[in-house]
Amino acid sequence: MITTTLARIRAHSPCASGWSKLLAHLGKTGPDDEPVPFAVIVEANGIADALWCCRAEPEHASVWRLFAVRCARRALARIPNPDPRSIAACDVAEGHAAGLATDGELAQVRRSAADAAAAAAYAAAAAAAYAAAADA
Repeated sequence: MITTTLARIRAHSPCASGWSKLLAHLGKTGPDDEPVPFAVIVEANGIADALWCCRAEPEHASVWRLFAVRCARRALARIPNPDPRSIAACDVAEGHAAGLATDGELAQVRRSAADAAAAAAYAAAAAAAYAAAADA
């Protein structure tokens, strides 16, 4: 079980509302060094805040990256004909977590995947505009 502490989370300047919510859930008034399982953070604040708290435990960066890749692959599986650049980004990110891809390779596919996302967003916006014009 991977844990963090309130002191480590606080060192990364969490948002006031999320911090207050977590403290209230734990019955605490401030940071301390007692281990807090990430499952408890999810229970208290939800997955988004728990993922944000991952920055407090950088020694588990490969675990966080593999989790992100898994989430991305699940999202891509729901898209008909996903862009190959997005699939390549997942492959390289997974390899990076295992020490099989360099930071440069990761940066390159990140840019490529961002281009793919921008192209998809543009296509969706154009389709919506055409549909709206057709309805007018």
